[in-house]
Amino acid sequence: MPGTVTQTYHGSYLMPSLEHATVSDAMHPGILSCEPDATATDVARLMASHHVHCVAVVGVSHEKPECFVWGIISDLDLVAAGIRDEQEPTARDLAGQPVITVTPNVPLREAGEAMLRDGVSHLVVTDAVAGHPIGILSTLDVAGVLAWGEG
Repeated sequence: MPGTVTQTYHGSYLMPSLEHATVSDAMHPGILSCEPDATATDVARLMASHHVHCVAVVGVSHEKPECFVWGIISDLDLVAAGIRDEQEPTARDLAGQPVITVTPNVPLREAGEAMLRDGVSHLVVTDAVAGHPIGILSTLDVAGVLAWGEG
């Protein structure tokens, strides 16, 4: 029967060791971003059109002339904003901070522990040398490795 998972089928895939997986095994390359002044509606449309669960809020400063991620907006943040009866918030209002970053070579177990410790569902993956954002790692990505052994 299509879609049926048997013990024989899933037994060899379930719960591989996270010790051998790294962030690069599970992350989503690339990063979808918006500016701090984007409206919640704009952010929701961006997420929906790209089928993603978070958007990075990027900005520039005098100290960092290049773009940097200073907040993450998740789909749950948008749901919470939609439930509140107030003026439409901007990305600046919704963005969760601080942004937790991780490099691609970090063991996936450590990244998962950071998510639990800091109470976040998304980590920004940064280039190990230049430090600029190159992707996103979500709790669902980590769960995918646990379930199937791959990202």
